Amino acid sequence: MASSGGGGGGGETEDRRRGRRRRRKVLLSKLYTFAACARRPSAVDDEGSRIGGPGFSRVVHANDAAAAADAAAAGGYRSNYVSTTKYSAVTFIPKSLFEQFRRVANIYFLVVACLSYTPIAPFRGATAVGPLVLVLLVTMVKEAIEDWRRKQQDIEVNNRKTKVFQDGAFRHTKWTKLRVGDVVKVEKDEFFPADLVLLSSSYDDAICYVETMNLDGETNLKLKQSLDVTSRLQDDDSFRGFGAVIRCEDPNANLYSFVGNIEIEEQQQQYPLSPQQLLLRDSKLRNTEYVYGVVVFTGHDTKVMQNATSAPSKRSKIEKKMDGAIYVLMSILVLISVIGSVVFGLATKHDLVDGRMKRWYLRPDNPDNIYDPNNPAVSAALHFFTAMILYGYFIPISLYVSIELVKLLQALFINSDIHMYHEESDTPAHARTSNLNEELGQVYTILTDKTGTLTCNSMEFIKCSIAGTAYGRGITEVEKAMAKRNGSPVISDFELGVEDFHQSEGRSAIKGFNFRDERVMDGNWVHQQHSGVIEMFFRLLAICHTCIPEVDEVTGKISYEAESPDEAAFVVAAHELGFTFYQRTQAGVYLHELDPSSGEQVDRFYKVLHVLEFSSARRRMSVIVKDEEGKTFIFSKGADSIMYERLSNSESTYSEATQKHINDYADAGLRTLVLAYRQLEEIEYAKFERKFTAAKNSVSADRDELIDEAADLIERDLILLGATAVEDKLQKGVSRSYLLSCCKMEQFTTFSLWFAHANFPFSRYLTASTNLLRLASRYGC
Repeated sequence: MASSGGGGGGGETEDRRRGRRRRRKVLLSKLYTFAACARRPSAVDDEGSRIGGPGFSRVVHANDAAAAADAAAAGGYRSNYVSTTKYSAVTFIPKSLFEQFRRVANIYFLVVACLSYTPIAPFRGATAVGPLVLVLLVTMVKEAIEDWRRKQQDIEVNNRKTKVFQDGAFRHTKWTKLRVGDVVKVEKDEFFPADLVLLSSSYDDAICYVETMNLDGETNLKLKQSLDVTSRLQDDDSFRGFGAVIRCEDPNANLYSFVGNIEIEEQQQQYPLSPQQLLLRDSKLRNTEYVYGVVVFTGHDTKVMQNATSAPSKRSKIEKKMDGAIYVLMSILVLISVIGSVVFGLATKHDLVDGRMKRWYLRPDNPDNIYDPNNPAVSAALHFFTAMILYGYFIPISLYVSIELVKLLQALFINSDIHMYHEESDTPAHARTSNLNEELGQVYTILTDKTGTLTCNSMEFIKCSIAGTAYGRGITEVEKAMAKRNGSPVISDFELGVEDFHQSEGRSAIKGFNFRDERVMDGNWVHQQHSGVIEMFFRLLAICHTCIPEVDEVTGKISYEAESPDEAAFVVAAHELGFTFYQRTQAGVYLHELDPSSGEQVDRFYKVLHVLEFSSARRRMSVIVKDEEGKTFIFSKGADSIMYERLSNSESTYSEATQKHINDYADAGLRTLVLAYRQLEEIEYAKFERKFTAAKNSVSADRDELIDEAADLIERDLILLGATAVEDKLQKGVSRSYLLSCCKMEQFTTFSLWFAHANFPFSRYLTASTNLLRLASRYGC
């Protein structure tokens, strides 16, 4: 809860202080050994050596207003004011007129209006100019209203407030007043006001979780971590004597790269910066009480604004078709005028007989250029323009006015439509432009990654395969739709929904857990044939992750903060099945485990030696731990195509049965991961430790490849435990049979299109993508 004073900390609640103390028990520096390995302070890599050269010349003086102002003046740094409007007061008239005269009909009426003030016009000029001016005014007023709304949104964003360190304390300041070099404090669920270099956070090892949905549409949280040298800045008072100089790359549009270094004034030593320390504007701080950062890019220099294009001139297909219709009408108009002019010229040529006019009523005694029997060719040509003006109403100029008014009314209806209001986030629909209203709802081709489009990225643990035996009696939405389509009755036991099941057992529904099977629940797994494998399976679920537990001090209930919803679902499932992960320290993790021999819950500690995190290239994640007996294990989970290559042929006796279960889960539209482990010998682990440490400390260009090679050595000859199957719940309003009905669309291109990027682990679900394609193929797509 933010204080009302300028210092930013006086009104802090006791709950918040307890939460901070609880968080600071957790140091995660050793957990992120694969994704955020610390480099030696004196190391200068190939990218860092470019600092000061072309494209890498930005200098930021942190917490030094005078020096920052001089650097900003010398470097031409922009203010933090942003504008997304299409027009300005100066450019509105010329740009708007240019937009209007992209329509062929408006060009025609402009030409007609000019010709209407010449002697060849059959009526007064005002008659032709009036409709054109009306059309232009109506359209320009509409454009002005919509651009003013964009301006209002810009004003709202620019006037948001954040805390900036000024005069020895953090004070609320508008976003637009931020300058390069300011030290800001961003609190939980707030947006970052500019591109910041992370200095520290509420966690002792200065990590934070960031939601980048506004940048890339992903709801999964991204992990950021500051350098060790600045992680000591834990409170507001720490910045009273703080000063640093950051030298980094110039503004560019690459969201996923950042090259720079920071030099702390009191140490006179440079430390390399990477994208791991960069917080981008318009992303949101999540699951972290607060962070401190230094502004490096502001306003239109920020990466998100570098990627933003100016408001384009969008034209709908209907408007383009209207232009095509106008071309047809103009062609007919020209044809009519040509025929009339030819006939007029021939008649004029033969109008004089012996110097007398056949058509005396045309006054041959007062001929002019328009009607001159002695020069019929010129008369015919001038008659063509007269006919074009006279028949001009063949072009429906009022159609454009009607279309513009209809679009404006449609935009108003969209903004006030209660059915387009999202109650959870209190967000109504907002039509920023009415040019494309008629395009709404017109779907021609589906290219979707499924998550966040058809589904809501809310994972539920629903089935699993352990030691070649399938567990889990739940039924997915896809299975229900398949049964309904095939006309087969659903088994009554399956008809029981998870909420009904929990109510019948006296339990409440648990988010992320939709699993039920009496063979393994409530400790019954100890009576199964492969109880040892089941025990190791659940233990892997409780250990192989990077989640952080949060224990409510009042109720004792444990919640988990995870980078992805599937990891949270695994930990929740382990908790419900008797393996509760309840504490993480700098040294390792603590579990409440069900002891098979005594049937009681016991506390066990596992020292975390290394976490080899997931990446799009690896498509797997591993954790190396040492138990209380001194045994060293590696626990791994990943895509079946990757994990099966790393299994021991001699000890994985039920791989075929597990693969069959994976295929069945694929047909049910579930996401699958293969789980495996093995015990490590001390000599083997020591060899890996030396190579992995050397790879981490390497400053060569192939550093990542060296780390991959070291990890690849240890992730071999694994023993298969089984596979998990999680369901990504459908979005609200998506029918159960929607996935199958998609297969009937004539222009349905593919059921799922997955992209891989190092910063976004879409490939973690590559197996699920393959599963969905199998499902589409099975039903004739």
